[in-house]
Amino acid sequence: MHRLFCLLVTWSCLAVLVVAPVAAIYFGLSIDSFAALAMRQLPLPIQWETVSHGQWLGLWVLTTLHVGVGVWGLFFLRRAFLNFAGGEFFNRSNSRDLRLFSILLFVQAFTKPLHTALASVLLSWNHPPGQKMLSISFGSGEVQTVILAMILWVICDLLVRGSELENENKQFV
Repeated sequence: MHRLFCLLVTWSCLAVLVVAPVAAIYFGLSIDSFAALAMRQLPLPIQWETVSHGQWLGLWVLTTLHVGVGVWGLFFLRRAFLNFAGGEFFNRSNSRDLRLFSILLFVQAFTKPLHTALASVLLSWNHPPGQKMLSISFGSGEVQTVILAMILWVICDLLVRGSELENENKQFV
């Protein structure tokens, strides 16, 4: 059963690793589609008619970088779960890959408020004086993700140290 679950995680990560860059390229080439999506998704009181093409491109770059951190993390998660599916559990490579995933998850959780803040400044840049905005939000979702990433980071660090001890013990035998 664990093998099936590991393969499911592996294939899910692979799907995101393929779809995310394709979506980023599509939205980069079709910035109007990206703008329509952003207007629906961003909970900001922006005067949308004042946002220029360059501002949408800037938001696309910010969003692509923010999402890219998570996608990069999924690359490492996929590698670890591929090894798990193959029966390799407690080795240094898996522990390192899971630790890198947790670090990137941590970074992405902490950069989400920064992404929102930069997006609000960028999109309100053309507003009249006194109506420009800086919106910073750090909700329970980000707190939960940070806590999960920290727990995973500690567990992975313990696995790396356990792997080092196992290698050291093998040398004595």
